[in-house]
Formats: sequence, structure tokens, C-alpha cells
Amino acid sequence: MEYNKDSLDTVCAALCYSMGIEPPENSAEPNATIKKYIDEKLKGEKADRVFMFNPDAIAQWIAEKYPLLLEPVSRRCELQVPLLSVMPSVTPVCFGTMYTGAQPEVHGIRRYEKPVIKIDSIFDALIRAGKRPAIIAETNCSMAEIYRERDMDYYICDNVEEIDAVAARLIREDKYDFIAVYNGNYDTLMHKYGPESVEALSQLRANSLAFGLFYELIKESWKQHRTLMGFAMDHGCHEIDGSCGSHGLDMPEDLNIRHCYTLIG
Repeated sequence: MEYNKDSLDTVCAALCYSMGIEPPENSAEPNATIKKYIDEKLKGEKADRVFMFNPDAIAQWIAEKYPLLLEPVSRRCELQVPLLSVMPSVTPVCFGTMYTGAQPEVHGIRRYEKPVIKIDSIFDALIRAGKRPAIIAETNCSMAEIYRERDMDYYICDNVEEIDAVAARLIREDKYDFIAVYNGNYDTLMHKYGPESVEALSQLRANSLAFGLFYELIKESWKQHRTLMGFAMDHGCHEIDGSCGSHGLDMPEDLNIRHCYTLIG
């Protein structure tokens, strides 16, 4: 298995480009594939909404091996973008890069820990541009912790069911310009039972169905907006001894991921 070429650090500036705002000061150049997609679909216009669904640990090899489980995503998304995550390939490091556009040595998280990131992030860029961002995530998870201390709204939930309910409600309320929804259930069960276990794959399917639900709600509730929607994981995974799962290594199974995007409206 070869390594993907485009780095995860190109996503942040591409999301900013899609909305016509300046990216964070440490961000890498925007992903060329996403940028081209925006230009071709919107013909010089920009999206005024972004909705990012962030499932944890869904490797590209898993997506390729079990495409039917992700059919609700692939059926709705026009663009698939192979990306290379960052090392170490663990959740706070990778989401630190996804939403700052900076490598770990720049944003400051170099191992599995959850300090508040102090450098410029996409959330800071959105606030400067007069946009309203929000994060929906589970208590104590990386996305609930590393982007704290911004003048924005945080919806910290006890479980994935509550996360999905809050996300659905906020879509209907139609007041945020950028929503990031984190789901860690596949990662949790992958670690315990293995990446290809029935338990983990059931959550892969659940993530896919949740994305489909959010897509249909956005299509109905945000008709007056142009929305870029993403199914965007942080890193991959691999099986270890005892049929459990893990990640964090410099190997394609852990680093190769495939984001999916589509424009609505």
C-alpha cells in the first residue's frame, strides 16, 4: 500500500477558500482538488455554509473494503479526496492539523494529549470574518477540548445519540455558518474489538446513516444557502494482536484516509 500524496494540512485552507475567507496564518496551501471542485461547481461564487461530519479512525482501506456500509455517504458525495494524515496518527494531533492547517510541530500537539491549541485556527478565521461556528462533540473528546477558549458555541454531549439530536436541531434552527460534528464510536469499538469486527462495522454504518440524515436535513432546512458538506475523518487504523485495533504508527493503514465532500444548494 502506497502513501497518499496530499497532506491533511491542506484541508483547512480549502474550507476557508470555499467560504471566501482568509485562512489561519499558519495554514498550508488549500487542497487543489477541493479548490477545483469549488470553482467548477460554484463558478466563482462561494459557499456560505460548511457542515463537517468528523468520524474518528475510518481508514481508507476500511472504506474501500466495505463500500456498501458507506453507501449513504458515497451516494450523496460528488468528491472523494485521498489524504495523508500526520504523525503521530492519533486524534488530537490530527484534528489539530485539520482545523489549523498546520503540522503538529507548529500547532503544538505532538502526542495523545488535549491542550487548548493557541495558534490561529479555522474557528478564529471564521469569527474574524463575522461567521458563526459551532462544535458538537462528546464530553472529554479531543474536539471538545483542543479548540476551547474561542468566542463561539460548544455543544458538549454525553453520547452519540445526543450529538446526533443536537446536530439535527441546529440544522433546523439555521443559525450557524460552520458546524463541526465529532463522532468517536467507530474508534472506540475498533480499539476494543478490531477494525473489522461486527461491533465496529456497525458504527461505521451508523456514521454513514447519520451523515445521510444530516444531508437530507440540510437540503430541506438550508435551501437558501450554498453548503459544502464533508465526511472527514482524522486518521486510519490497523489490527493488532488479540484482534484489537490501534493507530498512531507511520504506516499507510494509519495515515491514508479519504474525505468525501459535496455541495448542497
